[in-house]
Amino acid sequence: MIALFRFLVLGFVAMTVVYISLSLYSRAVRREKLEQEWDDEVGEGDRELFIREGLEEYDRSLRRKLILGVYVVPAILVGTIVYIINYM
Repeated sequence: MIALFRFLVLGFVAMTVVYISLSLYSRAVRREKLEQEWDDEVGEGDRELFIREGLEEYDRSLRRKLILGVYVVPAILVGTIVYIINYM
């Protein structure tokens, strides 16, 4: 039982590190695209306001929520493997 608990804790820590890394990377890529869009197309007004509004829109987007799959997909896979090994 202790081995299972240790596995779950280490798995959660690993998934959290992956989630944070993916989240920061995705946000940085979106910020870079917004900056590039500003430089190429808009060019007028407040650049920081444009980027801030774009990032706020990104925070509410589906892409941001899909990154939570880092927690869901491995948990489902491990659960499925455990079920198959023990009950089939």
